[in-house]
Amino acid sequence: AAETVMTQIPHPFNLGDKGFISSELQKKLYKAYQIAFWTPSRKNQKHRPSASWERWLKQKRKVIETVFSVLADQYRITDIRANSISGFEVALDGILLVYSLVTLGLVER
Repeated sequence: AAETVMTQIPHPFNLGDKGFISSELQKKLYKAYQIAFWTPSRKNQKHRPSASWERWLKQKRKVIETVFSVLADQYRITDIRANSISGFEVALDGILLVYSLVTLGLVER
């Protein structure tokens, strides 16, 4: 699923969690699509990146997880009920628009 999503909406840099730690997947994405896929390392891994890289990655993942939490808890993004893919996309776009406007301070929640 990760490969499908990343190739449909390509971006050169992607962050994943420890569940996507496969070096084969990372190499395949880079060779086939020029997509860098970064994941935090596990404590028992032989090859581990520098501590500063791990800190940077952890900070970025924390921001992402916080946004997901806000979208799920306050904007009920997990409760979208749609009868079609386009209906789901419209509902998702609306939620993301409202979240963006509130975050920018252009409207009050």
